[in-house]
Amino acid sequence: MAALLMVEDDGELAEAYSLALTALGHEVRISGSGEDALDRAANFDVVLLDVMLPGIDGFETCRRLRAGSTVPVILLTARGDPVDVVVGLEGGADDYVVKPVEPRVVDARIKAVLRRTVPRGPGPAVLRVGHLVIDPGAMTVTGDGRELALTATELRLLLEFAAHPGQVLNRQVLLERVWDYGYAGDSRIVDATVARLRAKVERDPANPAVLRTARGLGYRLVLP
Repeated sequence: MAALLMVEDDGELAEAYSLALTALGHEVRISGSGEDALDRAANFDVVLLDVMLPGIDGFETCRRLRAGSTVPVILLTARGDPVDVVVGLEGGADDYVVKPVEPRVVDARIKAVLRRTVPRGPGPAVLRVGHLVIDPGAMTVTGDGRELALTATELRLLLEFAAHPGQVLNRQVLLERVWDYGYAGDSRIVDATVARLRAKVERDPANPAVLRTARGLGYRLVLP
């Protein structure tokens, strides 16, 4: 069971999803605005966030949450335009689900997000990559001696690279290993998360030295 905060201003829709997700074993609370969600999100395991909200919209709410919190965020919205998907993922969302969607699909996405908080396979005890120290056992990453605030998904992605140093990992492999499902072949979530990760771990994100792109193939972690 997960404690869920559903941020949705359509009362009937929020209640319908709440009842269905409760029947699937979750504890659900409803919030009607981004401002309220910012005040309450720290008390929940996952935030289900609509984009079209009164006041600050879901994109801005997600950005503000991500600035000070690692709580997983799933954008659950009727806006399915590819540009919106990219904006949402680049803003820090862990997943993007387009409504209408069956509650069981939402349940599967929630479970997948929560599984990312624990790496699935053993990695090296401690891996030093340039200015970074990656400790899979402690689930911490430091850069130049300072602990970096990575989300669960960002950490799991970096640990996947750390478990295969120097090896090119393509987007589909990363989707299966990090996101726990094929994700309908949508590689945008991988690219957006790599971009966020680079912004945190690279000294110069515009010229990455740690996470390199293998053009047309995927990404690899480069050892010095």
